[in-house]
Amino acid sequence: MARAFQIAVIGWLSVCLASCTPPARDKPWEKVKIGDIAPSQGGLPKGMPGRLLKTINFDAHIFEIPAENIGKLKDIWRTLHTTPLRFNNYDAFKDNLFSVRYGQIGMWNKILDLLRVAGSQRIVKVSLLLPDGQPSDLAVTGLNSQRTISYVSSNGSRESAPVGPGVIVLRIKAEKISDARGVCDVVAYPVFSPPIRSSVPQLAARARLREFYFGCAGFGVKMSPGDFVVLGPEKYLSDQTALGGLFFSNPQGSMFFSETERKPLQLKPAVRIFLLVCTGINY
Repeated sequence: MARAFQIAVIGWLSVCLASCTPPARDKPWEKVKIGDIAPSQGGLPKGMPGRLLKTINFDAHIFEIPAENIGKLKDIWRTLHTTPLRFNNYDAFKDNLFSVRYGQIGMWNKILDLLRVAGSQRIVKVSLLLPDGQPSDLAVTGLNSQRTISYVSSNGSRESAPVGPGVIVLRIKAEKISDARGVCDVVAYPVFSPPIRSSVPQLAARARLREFYFGCAGFGVKMSPGDFVVLGPEKYLSDQTALGGLFFSNPQGSMFFSETERKPLQLKPAVRIFLLVCTGINY
């Protein structure tokens, strides 16, 4: 049911992509300038011959692995890089149990092999076409009712936020770097987003005032077509009232099949792994 709800939410989000200005508490993230795999060729929109649709394109993949195999993610972290990545507050990022690494096209098959070793299964693949500087949301998990989420803020204090009902998403923004050909600045961070049930701009804007931005778990990086980032948990946390546990953990479990052991499908607690791949900059 959880996976069906997640996929339904992603479909909903693709119809009404969020495009808003964050509240003042995380405003600095909106101003940060931090800079399958084959680059896509820019297509022509209907009715506009001879003009390219100016977008920055990504493929977003969500994998699940059995929680018992989370130790195998260390091989992925060791293979990829941290140097190009930037954080609002690295200590807060880690204290919320978030981990992220950067890779390039030559590492892609190696990472897929390591995910297979960890027993992964891909549950979602979404293509995102982002107009320059405009955000797009990748749905992570749904909240059917209100709850209080604890997190470590950017100043290092432990805080809590009442959220729900709605959706926890990974909000992604990208801007082309004007003086660097084929390079864009990408910023991503978790957001709670309430349901937006009206197409009236004023009512939709009012609903977005209830959004909550977890800039403490945000990151940024410069990317070119073929570059990718892997986002995952530092460790398994089943607690769904903590930001790290809510974002990465699926304690209800998913069905997994072992390729190395001849066992039937088994229901196991799972963790989510996110791969964000830059596939094209159409400018």
